[in-house]
Amino acid sequence: MKIRTLWVCLLVLMVGTFMFASPGLAKKKPSLDKWKPDFDPKGAKYKCIVSNVSTPGLVGVLAGFEMRDEVWKRTKGQVYIDFKPYSMLGGEVEVLNMLQMGAVQGMGVSSVASTNLGPRFGIVNLPFLVNSFDKLEKFISNEKMFNHFLKAMDHQGITGLDITGYGNYGWATTVPVRNIEDAKKVKFRIAEAAVNQLSYRNWGFNPVSMPWPDVPVALKQGVITGLDHTLTVCNVTKKFEVAKYFTQINYAQGLFIWIFNKGWLAGLPADIRQAFVESVHDICAKSRLKTKAEEEANIEKAKAAGVEFFRLSPGDMSTLKAQSQKTYDKYAPEINKIYPGDTYHPENFLKEVQDYLK
Repeated sequence: MKIRTLWVCLLVLMVGTFMFASPGLAKKKPSLDKWKPDFDPKGAKYKCIVSNVSTPGLVGVLAGFEMRDEVWKRTKGQVYIDFKPYSMLGGEVEVLNMLQMGAVQGMGVSSVASTNLGPRFGIVNLPFLVNSFDKLEKFISNEKMFNHFLKAMDHQGITGLDITGYGNYGWATTVPVRNIEDAKKVKFRIAEAAVNQLSYRNWGFNPVSMPWPDVPVALKQGVITGLDHTLTVCNVTKKFEVAKYFTQINYAQGLFIWIFNKGWLAGLPADIRQAFVESVHDICAKSRLKTKAEEEANIEKAKAAGVEFFRLSPGDMSTLKAQSQKTYDKYAPEINKIYPGDTYHPENFLKEVQDYLK
């Protein structure tokens, strides 16, 4: 117990270092002035530090500030969500460790990074499964399945509450990719995630696992010639200034899973905890609707800026789907694993979701 307490103290000091860095370091961080609350949070009885790696320029990230305001309103100023986007508290693996130890209370974790502590979360990364806005909503609407999904980190002392998104995954490239043979000539940057790496190897492509901050220079210098990402992210982060082509394969949804420390949540009075959880659910539901509109708007903006769009033929799409079976076979045991805290015990969770989303 003493060792755990020491670790928590050390992690709190680490968070403090990020938050109260020297003026020289602070200048390098993006300003949050645009999203300042219109209330004084000093009187809050409970504080909840929540991290995210991305920009509030995406509606799925902006949801963090919307949660802050909604929670403040519904708890009558008793809970303040101190939302830290832009990787202000560090990378996702670092923050996951902080969250588990209780040094931070929440996180909008990307689905690709979430599998570090919750392998079951990887089900939404599998190619061509939860790969449309409609399928995502259908999955979320099934309370039994979705709650089992959200308990992926329960054994780690972390609970999931809901999901926001950032669009459909495809390929932004510096050369046209009209078919599989074109794709095999591209050096694709992919996330540092095992499911993505295996999928690209199974497809016979050339993946380059690379941290997102390294992408702009690598793209300009030709170290990579393509990006595995969503159109919205590529447009908002100005990747189309270099990559002038986008192939819409829509093999997965870009998602943020909003997870929280179980101990912190349990420590809230029942009525405040209920208001907190309901606020997160309501904001996430509204955000997902805005994400669909956001993607449609960014498609039009990209086209107006001269980005050329492609889709693979039905035959090529069938080939990619068939080759993805090896990825399913590899990760099915981890996704289907049952943990002590699980209240639902499906015989084969992956197959159940597959059958449901057909």
